[in-house]
Amino acid sequence: MSKKITDENGNVYVQKKPFYKRLGFWALVGILLIVIGGVLGASSESDSKQQPSEQQTSKKQTSNVPVEYTSALKKAETYSNTMHMSKAGIYDQLTSDAGEKFKPEAAQYAVDHVKANWNENALKKAKDYQSQQSMSPDAIKEQLTSDAGEKFTEEQAQYAIDNLNK
Repeated sequence: MSKKITDENGNVYVQKKPFYKRLGFWALVGILLIVIGGVLGASSESDSKQQPSEQQTSKKQTSNVPVEYTSALKKAETYSNTMHMSKAGIYDQLTSDAGEKFKPEAAQYAVDHVKANWNENALKKAKDYQSQQSMSPDAIKEQLTSDAGEKFTEEQAQYAIDNLNK
């Protein structure tokens, strides 16, 4: 409700309730809390339904695998997913004294078990070279296959060049 106030000069003013004292405000807050609670409840239910099976699968796959191997695999996944590195490039990074310093066996396990699309990694790397360094397709292919570069296979590099402008 609003309240009319008259000052000493006879001017009439309408004084409204502050927003936090209005029924509509609290009704809106209540509705928002119900909606947020419902969304959070639904997502935690689906998470709890999925977690046991995912955890069981993960435990079955890694129960006999040394921790160093699974650590190397996690690093390999990061390198593949964020830096779009080649299989050989990841192996070298994992075993390098200037890199992760994993044992060769752990690095080999990691590159053998990482879920990566090496052709797509090569393509993403090629697109980076094209956009960031304005390199020609021939120079990109050379960089992708070079032992001093990305170390992709010839086939992976060719896939990247063939799909560079698609």
